[in-house]
Amino acid sequence: MPKRTDIKKIMVIGSGPIIIGQAAEFDYAGTQACLALREEGYEVVLVNSNPATIMTDKEIADKVYIEPITFEFVSRILRKEQPDAILPTLGGQTGLNMAMELANSGILDELGIELLGTKLAAIDQAEDRDLFKQLMEELDQPIPESEIVSTVEAAVEFAKKSAFQSLFVQHLR
Repeated sequence: MPKRTDIKKIMVIGSGPIIIGQAAEFDYAGTQACLALREEGYEVVLVNSNPATIMTDKEIADKVYIEPITFEFVSRILRKEQPDAILPTLGGQTGLNMAMELANSGILDELGIELLGTKLAAIDQAEDRDLFKQLMEELDQPIPESEIVSTVEAAVEFAKKSAFQSLFVQHLR
């Protein structure tokens, strides 16, 4: 893929605090992405609320914001920095959630900021249980019997009438 010359500044959204034994791959991937983007000549702005990571070292990005990864803070940084694009997919669930919130708020369109990496429709399809189920059915992929419920009573009714009935009955004993 040729280098994008229409993009000069990219904001990378980190994964936030890392719990020992979890999510270190996001920190490593994000760090490597920042370094690679800078090597390619892009200006990199990093937002990550974890000060105890190599990713927030001043050598990794041109500008580092150690701020909470919330809509309020990230949108302020977007308005201040005016990046051409954001790269949220290296921040795990935190980055994906923030990308969806930013897009749904309209701020990305308002500021003309492009989402790099996974497209919003794909993120939404992976996050929304019903959309994901529909996709698996369209692709003729096996999935466990399921139903979206919003109450404990509905969950119990589904368990009683489904393949989970024997597990449900065993649990009640």
